[in-house]
Amino acid sequence: MNLFRPRPVVLPPLALLLAAVGCSSADGDVSAAVPHPSATVTELCRNLDRTLPSAVDGQHRRDPSPPSALTAGWGNPAIILRCGVERPPKMVDPEVAQGGDPDAVAGGVNGVNWLMEKEDGGAYRFTTASRLAYVEVTVPEGRDTSGALIDLASAVKKAIPEGIAD
Repeated sequence: MNLFRPRPVVLPPLALLLAAVGCSSADGDVSAAVPHPSATVTELCRNLDRTLPSAVDGQHRRDPSPPSALTAGWGNPAIILRCGVERPPKMVDPEVAQGGDPDAVAGGVNGVNWLMEKEDGGAYRFTTASRLAYVEVTVPEGRDTSGALIDLASAVKKAIPEGIAD
């Protein structure tokens, strides 16, 4: 006679919740809003996606969710690129153009012009200027902003022609 019968394993609700949380986005997944540009800009952004480097600032590519050819990411915390974004309001503000806003300045890196904006929390957001599509790059606090822009400049120059975006 066998005195040992298998019993079903019953986990308390708290254990089930912890197991579910362990399998969720707590593992470092990053999300990024996908822009919705015109068909012409979308094609430019797809070209950019094909030319982006596999590493930026020494970090390997880890794209954010949802998957899209209009977004890319590198490292953790992630450097995030979004292509086809709207023109930033500060880009056309005459006060900014004359250096009146210390949190938004323009400059060039390896032949690509950028508007730099400091965000709350210490991150920097860069948006291309004088290109047929606006490309936004967000560099988290503590990362080398110039390294990220240097690594991305070649791809931007190759895929996004100079001009004025709509």
